[in-house]
Amino acid sequence: MKAPEARGPVSDGLLRILAGQPDSDLAAQGNLLELVSAQLHLVDDIIDDEDIQLALFCLYELHYGGLEGVDDRWEWNPDLIRIRQVLEAPFEAALRSAAGQYGAHIDLTPVEPLRSDDVAAILFELAAQDSGTGPSVARHVAKRATLEQLREFLIHKSIYQLKEADPHTWAIPRLTGRAKAALVEIQADEYGGGDPDRMHSALFARTMRGLDLDDHYGGYVDAVPALSLTSVNVMSLFGLNRRLRGAIAGHLAIYEMTSSRPNQLYGQGFRRHGLDAEVTRYFDEHVEADAVHEQIAGRDLAGGLVEAEPDLLKDVIFGATAVLAVDARLSSLIMDAWDNGRSSLRAAATATA
Repeated sequence: MKAPEARGPVSDGLLRILAGQPDSDLAAQGNLLELVSAQLHLVDDIIDDEDIQLALFCLYELHYGGLEGVDDRWEWNPDLIRIRQVLEAPFEAALRSAAGQYGAHIDLTPVEPLRSDDVAAILFELAAQDSGTGPSVARHVAKRATLEQLREFLIHKSIYQLKEADPHTWAIPRLTGRAKAALVEIQADEYGGGDPDRMHSALFARTMRGLDLDDHYGGYVDAVPALSLTSVNVMSLFGLNRRLRGAIAGHLAIYEMTSSRPNQLYGQGFRRHGLDAEVTRYFDEHVEADAVHEQIAGRDLAGGLVEAEPDLLKDVIFGATAVLAVDARLSSLIMDAWDNGRSSLRAAATATA
């Protein structure tokens, strides 16, 4: 993807370094680490900080498709890895704090080891609890969203959906047995069962083209607010750190459990504007697929992982509740803008290609 525009001193310093060659200016890399440490003391809310979230997004992107014009050797540069770790520590701490309100009622110290069905039951309870609270973007899309709001909705989602499944795939080599097999089964569907035209990212790209939007990955990174980047950074944080393999399993489980009904509503909203099956296929596919995936992800992936490694229960729940916490904030941001007749995108951005 094209390198985005900086949003503050940290992302500006990072993008300037990435424009050069690894190890060509060691002093600049050291200075950036000092700048990051200093700026973190000035950040009130790292989850919604434009500068920090963009910097993290760019650092993580080095492990995916990379940034246009950036040397691939930067991916494992020790100084950048250190900077990423310095940013990740307060980010993870803030996520744990935000997620705590969603899982405060769950007993994470059971007398008996939990079975996989017990773990799934906890996750389904969290999903049900979330479905009836907060502003619903899905309900708004189904009944009231304008065509321009549908475009904005796709732009927010494009930051992840155009590389859908990739962050969770990092967990495959970190799992064993039942949990690994479950994740591979889910991911095989996400990647179209071997057919590139049926990959969910490809289906989403067709939906974007149907509304005259740019379907290139990262085409709208400069348009979306920090929270849209945060929702993807959470997945990368969990997926790229082996110690958080429980969190990425819980993340995917709750993601699947809270997907089927909203996608049904999204499809209704797009059809309400006369858009055809080629445009709604992405949503229609998820209504059926995620109804199956939620069972596999809850019982076999997350449940199977906790059966094999009981100490990971807390991180499974953390991963699940972090999704709910971040998604709730993003939904509130979008709905507050739409309810007040504003765009939910950044002021300088435009919703069209």
